Amino acid sequence: MADLLIDRVKEVLQENNISVYHMEDTCTEGAELYFIRKHMDMRRMKKVRHTTVTVYRDFEKDGTKRRGYAEISVAEYMSKEELNQKIKDAYFAASFITNQWYELPEGGYEEPVVVESTLATLSLQEVALKLAEALYAVDTEEDTFVNSAEIFVDKSVKRIWNSNGIDVGYTKYKANGEFVAQCVTPQDVETYQSFSYDDLELESLTKKVQETLQMTKDRAQAKNAPKAGEYRLILSNQNVASIVSYYLSRSSSGMIYPKYSNYEVGTQVQGEDVTGDKLTVTLVADVPYSGEGIKMKDRLLLEESELKLIHGGNRMARYMNIEATGFYGKHRMEPGSVSFEEMKKEPYLHVVNFSDFQMDAYSGYFGGEIRLGYLFDGETVSLVTGGSVNGSILELGKAMKFSKEMQKEAGFEGPYAVCIDKVSVAGE
Repeated sequence: MADLLIDRVKEVLQENNISVYHMEDTCTEGAELYFIRKHMDMRRMKKVRHTTVTVYRDFEKDGTKRRGYAEISVAEYMSKEELNQKIKDAYFAASFITNQWYELPEGGYEEPVVVESTLATLSLQEVALKLAEALYAVDTEEDTFVNSAEIFVDKSVKRIWNSNGIDVGYTKYKANGEFVAQCVTPQDVETYQSFSYDDLELESLTKKVQETLQMTKDRAQAKNAPKAGEYRLILSNQNVASIVSYYLSRSSSGMIYPKYSNYEVGTQVQGEDVTGDKLTVTLVADVPYSGEGIKMKDRLLLEESELKLIHGGNRMARYMNIEATGFYGKHRMEPGSVSFEEMKKEPYLHVVNFSDFQMDAYSGYFGGEIRLGYLFDGETVSLVTGGSVNGSILELGKAMKFSKEMQKEAGFEGPYAVCIDKVSVAGE
């Protein structure tokens, strides 16, 4: 099907003798719901288009062949004269980027693909209303409640072209949003939570709201920080994905090529003499093509802690003379060896909410300030707030234990919880 904007862009590129380029075009339809308490404050339908053009410029510097690039956004309302000026400006700007030369991905035309999803079985608005129903299903108390929520359901149609023949596209559905839980007694506290799903995960959303409401109620009761010392630390939900993200970052070509990471295929990423659970992780192709037009497929990244793959985009892969896998937005980890209840049989500190949990891919340090934790001393469980957690995955990663129970979000499917021994806690 002819597209006036894309045709005009290609025409301007040709008139300016720009022979190397990349284009991405995304048309998104969406249904949005906004709530204050249980009252729908606003309902909105959207239809937007976002189109980018990347132009490349080849030249020599210090006797070495270079390739620079610059990206611009273009729109249907732009005249040919405006497009011409923007593209000329971008081509000029590309001369200031002095990357080592590399070839763009090659390919051809392929029929557009629709990514299977249960979100596609209903209209966007119907899906949004079902998510709202699931979100408020457990909001039944007076002093602890959802004080606001936003729900977004999108259908995105993406097309990708480049000057090396790539012409591919796909349609993908996604649901995401956020809500704030509030407890007003004995002190007024709030907890922010977000969610993102590729399928109609109604039970998962209801469970997330239920946990967040309980977390917020307990936070209102918590007063004291844990005593300073070392603890068996339990992390759950999105914090597990943050811990595992360290190994994904370190195994990317963007970290390995500039020598920020010393990983190579065959590396035991948790070190030798692992006493805990060895990681088996798969990169999951949640879209059929990367933003560069590279065909995506599920790929085994870690098997029993051994690195099987270096992953990343086209440019670094060309430099390293390896296959470009594309950038992955989802990964799946195999379940751990112990149940969540087994983790809690010995004394522990289970932190369920941080002010901001961080996992540093460069240093291996992780940590954050404690908003709410459950401290078990061997006999009783007490609520704690304040203080901070800090540790090194390089030192503690060998002994990590993961739960048999699983969790599922758009970007991560894996164990619900992880137990890390001998973690330092700054507190009272």
